[in-house]
Amino acid sequence: MTDDLIARLSADLKPVRPMAMQRLLFGATLVSTLVAIVAMNMWLGMRPDLDTAMSTMNFWTKFGYTLSVAVLGGVATMALARPDGRIRWPWIAVLGLLALLVIGAFIQLAAAGPDDMMPLIIGGTSLVCPWRIVVLGLPMLLASIIALRRMAPANPTLAGFAAGIMAGGAGAWVYSFACAENGMMFLALWYTLGILIVGVLGAVLGRFLLRW
Repeated sequence: MTDDLIARLSADLKPVRPMAMQRLLFGATLVSTLVAIVAMNMWLGMRPDLDTAMSTMNFWTKFGYTLSVAVLGGVATMALARPDGRIRWPWIAVLGLLALLVIGAFIQLAAAGPDDMMPLIIGGTSLVCPWRIVVLGLPMLLASIIALRRMAPANPTLAGFAAGIMAGGAGAWVYSFACAENGMMFLALWYTLGILIVGVLGAVLGRFLLRW
């Protein structure tokens, strides 16, 4: 009886393509990032001084921080999508990047004049920056959750959080091309807040949509 059951269950098995899980998640994130880029251009547009900004360290700090967070979130998502998935080093790396950014921010503030300190921290868009990142990160978050539903994460909440950090980092990276703020502390506070909000949204969605 047991042999017959096993035979029936395995009769229609089809081989899985190599790296099928990676292909699925990469495809979902690539398409959703393109959607976010198009949405950002239609909604906010590129910053008018982009050519000049690209010659500054502040722009590349923003570029590198957000992109690195997205990549590290993606690494964690890929690991946590497996039933036996456990990983710690991407989280440690993200915290390390944030610590380096905060150190750089204090150095920047120490060199700034009294009238320049608050603009480097609060800027002119601190009230809208995190929410813009959330909006631009939502396409990747939803695409990632849909892709993860075809996988088997052992910890749905943590997998959803990782997907949210990846999506938030990608949304922040896209937004960096529209944002004219130059403060490293602004980046450490308000960009990170937006990324964390998307991460929390991912954890909530993962808890309810990724259970199996």
